[in-house]
Amino acid sequence: MRELTSRALECARRSGAQYADIRVISEDQQGIMVKNGAVQSLTSSGSHGFGVRVVVDGAWGFAASSLVTPDEVVRVAEEAARVARASALVKRNGEFALSPLKGIEDSYATKVAVDPFKVKLEDKLALLLEADRLMRQDQRVRVSAASMHYLRESQVFASTEGSYITQEIVETGAGINATAVAAGEMQRRSYPASFSGDAASAGYEFVQAMDLPAHAPRVAKEAGDLLQAEQCPSGVMDLILEGSQLGLQIHESCGHPIELDRVFGQEASYAGTSFLTPEKLGSFTYGSPHVTIVADATIPGGLGSFGYDDEGVPAQRSVIVDRGLFTNYLTSRESAAQLGQSSNGTMRADGWERMPIIRMTNVNLEPGDWTLDEIIKDTRRGILMATNKSWSIDDKRINFQFGTEAGWLIEDGSLTRLVKNPTYTGITPEFWGSCDAIADKREWHVWGLSNCGKGEPSQTAHVGHGAAPARFRNVRVGVGRW
Repeated sequence: MRELTSRALECARRSGAQYADIRVISEDQQGIMVKNGAVQSLTSSGSHGFGVRVVVDGAWGFAASSLVTPDEVVRVAEEAARVARASALVKRNGEFALSPLKGIEDSYATKVAVDPFKVKLEDKLALLLEADRLMRQDQRVRVSAASMHYLRESQVFASTEGSYITQEIVETGAGINATAVAAGEMQRRSYPASFSGDAASAGYEFVQAMDLPAHAPRVAKEAGDLLQAEQCPSGVMDLILEGSQLGLQIHESCGHPIELDRVFGQEASYAGTSFLTPEKLGSFTYGSPHVTIVADATIPGGLGSFGYDDEGVPAQRSVIVDRGLFTNYLTSRESAAQLGQSSNGTMRADGWERMPIIRMTNVNLEPGDWTLDEIIKDTRRGILMATNKSWSIDDKRINFQFGTEAGWLIEDGSLTRLVKNPTYTGITPEFWGSCDAIADKREWHVWGLSNCGKGEPSQTAHVGHGAAPARFRNVRVGVGRW
């Protein structure tokens, strides 16, 4: 592989490249879904290929191929140089620069106790089918589903700056959900989170720790109970968000707006830009003094954890919001240079056939010093909302509305009754400015999100969000009509 990557880089130099890198990637994915007592799908896929990035005349070029041979890497490197040369004819930016980076030789691998690809299919199916069966014991449940997915990605990265890095990332995830139906109404509850459940950079031990069958009866009961629950009230009250919902709140109203390519307008058409324009850096009040947000790709097990990003920059921990003050962006080597900074290692691509773009790593709300029980007891009138059902946010990431699967009213410091179709709305800096209590490390968890979309052509990133339950004062809830 060294000979192959060296051949591509040398060809890029001969073609006039100021800089070049190559990523050779092999990826295997498998997935299982069961529904209503039957196997719904078994999927297995793999890919192998490489991509070459070059800079010629201050402009980027990229080309890729699934044929990994000595002759093909030469052809693709030459093609990338031609694309860059053509791009340079219409470039609008000023002088091109990359933030400094020394050549690195290293390797990285996810720590895995149980390889998910070596666990017997029969054992995986038995686990999912048992959880599915237990949910269907509740007669109100019409649809029960359980799923599992896992991935292995092996990558070689090499650059003209002397880097040669190998990485192997393993990811595993699972989840269950129950849908109850009565009188034309449908309600759903999920565990441990909605959509595809939860996921981590880990082995099959992550699924085992979820203990899906143990939670199946509760999930089914809550889905059924929601059918008879009263509607979420409308008004202004204190809001407590459980961890998985808070993770998505962080994702949409904190993670995306700090991507520096959005700020510079390089990413706009797919999901908007950002209100966090450069003059706000170091001076803008993003949230209350209780709010500290970090981007940390070094956390063991985080779905956004790795050894090096796709520019060969080491994984890092960067403080984004420091006790309410906005202090940093997610950057690439090129965008960081525009701010006179060094990249904090957030460039990643969805496979060998895509150029890296700025992506979230693990964007986390740091834990506080409360317990959830203490936060509830300290709340006179409010609502606890759990598990995302819907979300909407404008293209500047300011105005948002979220819906969750379930809510529980809080009266005089006690959870009282279940409510259905809970929703809340807010304005990003006002919402985070109202945060006055966050649970501690014992209730803090890095939630894995496997479907973050960005870019055109679209790329899907796997990211993480560390969160513990938190309270927000005087939030407008019950904003939808049902």
